[in-house]
Amino acid sequence: MTAPDGRSPEGETAMGLRGRFVSVAAGWVTLVTAVLVAVPLTLRDRLPDPLAVHWGPSGGPDGSAPFTVALVAWTAVWLLIGGGACVSAATGAARLRRRAGRMGLGALLGGGGLFFLAVQFATVSANLDAPDWRRAGSLSLAALLAPAGLALGGWLGALAARPGPDEVSRRGGTDADLLELRPGQRAVWVSSARNGWLLAIGASLAAVGAGLLVAAAFGAESAPWPTFVAAIVAGLLCVALSSVRVRIAQDGLQVSYGPLRLPRRHVPLVKLDSAWSEERFPREVGGWGVRGLPGAATIMLRGGECLVVRYASGGRLAISVDDAERGAALLNTLVMEGAR
Repeated sequence: MTAPDGRSPEGETAMGLRGRFVSVAAGWVTLVTAVLVAVPLTLRDRLPDPLAVHWGPSGGPDGSAPFTVALVAWTAVWLLIGGGACVSAATGAARLRRRAGRMGLGALLGGGGLFFLAVQFATVSANLDAPDWRRAGSLSLAALLAPAGLALGGWLGALAARPGPDEVSRRGGTDADLLELRPGQRAVWVSSARNGWLLAIGASLAAVGAGLLVAAAFGAESAPWPTFVAAIVAGLLCVALSSVRVRIAQDGLQVSYGPLRLPRRHVPLVKLDSAWSEERFPREVGGWGVRGLPGAATIMLRGGECLVVRYASGGRLAISVDDAERGAALLNTLVMEGAR
């Protein structure tokens, strides 16, 4: 059935969804941009020029930038992120019909907006009424606002984008696909995926951080050792998430990470509902790594075929692994046998 203008009802729904999402996203981008521009200009007479824009490990300012440069930088980077998200939504109606795609864009817009607002607030408050940028106040607790804003804004943005359709583009496997097993036969399916770039970056980051930390321990008393420790931790985290291994058997679903297969997560069959194979790409879920929120997460190590598992509670987990269609069929078979 088609509408008088030739569009199907499904097409009209998609157009309406895209229009609403883009309108709200554009409004949010405009609001954040207005605040980023208006606040510094309103307080212009109470701010030094140049502004302190970087603080060292001791808490004191150690870097500056002209007022205009700082203002343009904040606004331009935010417009690049927010505008890119709006363009992605405007040109990707199919992406918006997927809940994971909408939530990813919502998290990017919400988290990015609050992050830049928090960074500006911390910077402006530290510079306020300072006679010179070198005498700007320390960031203190205000520095915690940026990561808090990123996390809170991302969560609220994803939550706001969650309502609506959740179409699934399946390739091969569907909920109804089963794997024929003989009576008493036991089957195990194992598959994995690896991201060599993430492994290389993580190993390099950890090695550089460890080297600098050792060098700091033997002389550089003022060296920012917390930064080196953070680099080591970030590197090890990248290594741990550079590969994923999935195992499906009678005892349920097991997902393990990294060369040591740690951490490891096990989900019994009674907590699983069904599975299928689906094609997903980094641009649809917000990038590489573990993306999304609990209940709508994707472990994205390479674009293409993914195993998508639906929990009995209604949540979903997508994992980029090979031969996902066969794994989904086995899981569906085991879940059905366990329900008998």
